[in-house]
Amino acid sequence: MPSSFAPPASAPGNRRAIAIWLLASCAMIAAMVIIGGITRLSESGLSIVEWNLVMGWIPPLSDAEWQRQFALYRQTSEFQLQFPNLDVEGFKSIYWWEYIHRVWGRLIGLVALAGTVWFVFVDRRTQARMKLHAIAIFVAVSLQGAIGYWMVTSGFVDRDDVSQYRLTIHLGVAIALLGYMLWLALGLLFPDDRGAAPVTARRLATGVAGIVFLTLLSGGLVAGINAGFIFNTWPLMDGGFVPHDVLSMSPWWLNAFENLGTVQFDHRMLAYATTALVLVYWLRLRPVVPHSRARLAAGMLAGMVVLQVILGIATLLLVVPLPIAVTHQGGAVVLFALAIWNVWELSGPRKPA
Repeated sequence: MPSSFAPPASAPGNRRAIAIWLLASCAMIAAMVIIGGITRLSESGLSIVEWNLVMGWIPPLSDAEWQRQFALYRQTSEFQLQFPNLDVEGFKSIYWWEYIHRVWGRLIGLVALAGTVWFVFVDRRTQARMKLHAIAIFVAVSLQGAIGYWMVTSGFVDRDDVSQYRLTIHLGVAIALLGYMLWLALGLLFPDDRGAAPVTARRLATGVAGIVFLTLLSGGLVAGINAGFIFNTWPLMDGGFVPHDVLSMSPWWLNAFENLGTVQFDHRMLAYATTALVLVYWLRLRPVVPHSRARLAAGMLAGMVVLQVILGIATLLLVVPLPIAVTHQGGAVVLFALAIWNVWELSGPRKPA
């Protein structure tokens, strides 16, 4: 990892305080991914048509306000194409998940703002480089809010869902931000406390983190176009290893993003590749890295990837039941966090391969 991403040394109390802020923010983002998954799977994401940064904290408090919100929703393509028989009571059930989603996002923004103000302008122990990191985090959180707005607005124009492209970007930025803050927190909690690692092990760990991130993004595409609701068999798809219409769209590259069978197939292949690479990494690391915490991180990563595969298969075979599907999505966040931890543990002193 480039030195510019390494947090500077600070007073111990300051390091701990910043690390707590960063880890709390990571936990909030992880929870947000789960809330977002529930919102997506319950078709709740387009239930709130208005976007009001101040008054949006307040939910409908009267029957008249519920009727007004429902009237706005009835004008959307989603209502007209998917839920024309929905009544106001049914509307309330989807409204609340989107409301929780938006309020939780605002809370993340407030935590980012409070931490940035405190560590940049109030706590004089914070060094200049860490102040830059804090400002970058606040800017990224603000950008993520704008991306969320951009994503939701895509569902109000001649379609009954948000754009899978924008949804995947929204998810990817959240996960990248979580990884960035986790990296900084680890450096603050365990400064200069990493054992020597072979360059090959470090590169393999970085490759694992990369493919986990890519697999997670492909899962965003699966969720974005509801590709998990078809080919609910395993290990075959439509009676074969590859679906028959895998390249039915033109131009051919469009299949990777909009063909339901191809998007699911790609996610399966990336999951297989991720599992294989993680297990190879774990087996190769054990004899060459004596550092106990690095070995623990690798073992947890290997265990988590096996659990994540099981959850993915169960989600598919049971046709995306909400509790298992959301657990699978949360598992992806845990897997990525473990992958980042592994890279960090091996980013200390180098030793020959």
